[in-house]
Amino acid sequence: MMTKKSPPIPARHVLRFSWKLVVILSITLCVLAFFKLHSQPDLYSSPSSLSIARSRISRQGNNFSGPPKIAFLFLARRGLSLDFLWGSFFENADMPNFSIYIHSAPGFSFDESTTRSHFFYGRQLTNSIQVGWGESSMIEAERLLFAAALEDPANQRFVLLSDSCVPLYNFSYIYNYLMASPRSFVDSFLDVKEGRYNPKMSPNIPKQKWRKGSQWIALVRSHAEVLVDDEVVLPAFRKFCKRRPPLDARKGKLNIKLQKQHNCIPDEHYVQTLLTMSEREDELERRTLTYTLWNNSATKTESKGWHPMTFTHSNAAPQKIKEIKEINHVYYETEYRTEWCRVNSTYVPCFLFARKFSQGAAMRLLSEGVVGQFDTSSLLDPPP
Repeated sequence: MMTKKSPPIPARHVLRFSWKLVVILSITLCVLAFFKLHSQPDLYSSPSSLSIARSRISRQGNNFSGPPKIAFLFLARRGLSLDFLWGSFFENADMPNFSIYIHSAPGFSFDESTTRSHFFYGRQLTNSIQVGWGESSMIEAERLLFAAALEDPANQRFVLLSDSCVPLYNFSYIYNYLMASPRSFVDSFLDVKEGRYNPKMSPNIPKQKWRKGSQWIALVRSHAEVLVDDEVVLPAFRKFCKRRPPLDARKGKLNIKLQKQHNCIPDEHYVQTLLTMSEREDELERRTLTYTLWNNSATKTESKGWHPMTFTHSNAAPQKIKEIKEINHVYYETEYRTEWCRVNSTYVPCFLFARKFSQGAAMRLLSEGVVGQFDTSSLLDPPP
């Protein structure tokens, strides 16, 4: 018995089926893409970005009369343990020449019960955020400080400080040093050894614009505005510049997997990279004004690590402070560059501040009068 063959499917039916399949697949992909887009966190919806947007509007057309101010921006964990030293520093300053802003833990207030100096009463930000070391929250806290300080048009210089920083000179010297320079002081150099640049940052952040440096910066007003107005570099840092989890002996073999993650410390790269990308690198003194004594130490769980040394009462001797003040140049190994410290054409000491100081070390600075009077008139002379 012969089997009857099925008639062939007309070509037009095959074509119609193919088009329906393409349409269904296209709709499905669009729906999946839509849900994926809306399931991701909005890079611009953080509280810091909202406050920055408001700051940008209120700064338009601001002018000021009177003396320009230095805005001292303190990035604190909670309170200011060295408030007694800074209180003495500000006592010898003219009130119209400075302002103070503090980013502390959310809800922490500076008043008679939490600080020994009236200069800090009520100077905390009301929109502070929880900060984690090695996280992008650190640079968001910095941006909050700069945004708040920019609300006062008289603020023309902005100095970022930690809660363990101390001034090495009196207010008059520091004020004249900063005001005499039209440049920002930003430690910035090529990062060619550690491989912290994440290729996923490209093209938003080109590798040739990637920089590294100290977190502790001093900016002129125009550069502070670049910092708080940024809506390109910060989102890339939030997404791609994250600290690798530290080695933990309790995790055993899991450490091998964890250490394969890309490692990036946001606060050591953000401002430097942003200003380079903004074509402002030529407007900088590419050095920090804050001295840090680094110790290269090793532990059982890490082969190499750089840690800032803490100055205590015993090692904060006048001779040591004198040595710091006498430093007049900084060498950058990755660029084979020696940065001689100058304000305009005048050679000056490199550092105005130092960290990390304990309470005992700060008490010794005060008791022994290490922070003395200095002649700063030469700094204000016009260059030849």
